[in-house]
Amino acid sequence: MSVLVDRNTRVVTQGITGKTGAFHTRACREYGTQMVAGVTPGKGGQDFEGIPLFDTVVGAKEATGANVSIIYVPPPFAADAIMEAVDADLDLVICITEGIPVLDMLKVATFMQGRRTRLIGPNCPGIITPGQAKIGIMPGFIHKPGRIGVVSRSGTLTYEAVFQLSALGMGQSTCIGIGGDPLNGTSFIDCLKLFNEDPETDAVVMIGEIGGNAEVEAAKWVKANMKKPVVSFIAGATAPPGRRMGHAGAIISGGDDTAEAKFTALSAAGIHVVRSPHEIGSKMRDVL
Repeated sequence: MSVLVDRNTRVVTQGITGKTGAFHTRACREYGTQMVAGVTPGKGGQDFEGIPLFDTVVGAKEATGANVSIIYVPPPFAADAIMEAVDADLDLVICITEGIPVLDMLKVATFMQGRRTRLIGPNCPGIITPGQAKIGIMPGFIHKPGRIGVVSRSGTLTYEAVFQLSALGMGQSTCIGIGGDPLNGTSFIDCLKLFNEDPETDAVVMIGEIGGNAEVEAAKWVKANMKKPVVSFIAGATAPPGRRMGHAGAIISGGDDTAEAKFTALSAAGIHVVRSPHEIGSKMRDVL
């Protein structure tokens, strides 16, 4: 069992003919992921380095059996791309795009109500089940197959945690970047539930940031439900209140959304907290 993606996953790239989409589609295919289609309106019937192109996601799904979409569409058009993929009834949609207006994502959230498709992102690095499928922009070579789940709001810190785990001989079951925007499709709790139920995951690394209350809510869920150990780090401890720090969601008002408040909540829930990102791997080794 794998969490969300495995070697049988069939992927369509929306925005495949753009520079970013082309580069990462090649990298995912080289990793071994089944990149079966691309979507660029007006280019249906052509191909991208042997990958057939379609005008619509529905057309790509019907012709190739694609069940996952990855989106590299520019911000003004990304919400429409997400909704098109959801409307095609895919299992999973992953949106890498950064800078989508919050109002656009509010429309997406409303559109997705009652539908079965899961959205990861936006503004995220994607998802990888090491040795099986890489769908996103993460460097595949640092990941090793194993039994540690990783979920993170920060792409860069995901790579840091994975590098440490792999260097210490602890491979990963699945790594999910959920994105740092205030409105995203998949939450910490969603991922923790999946890892909690996955027989191939023994423990989880959860990397949060200042801003919002997602980590505090996740801590409550862990305390009540989690059967596996969780190691956690919160980025942004030195950020001044009221100033946006990189991600759209990383802005603190000085209440429960500060790093200190989140550290306190995580510790109270029995989560193994580290104060420096450099301690993530060694803490997991000690916990196990």
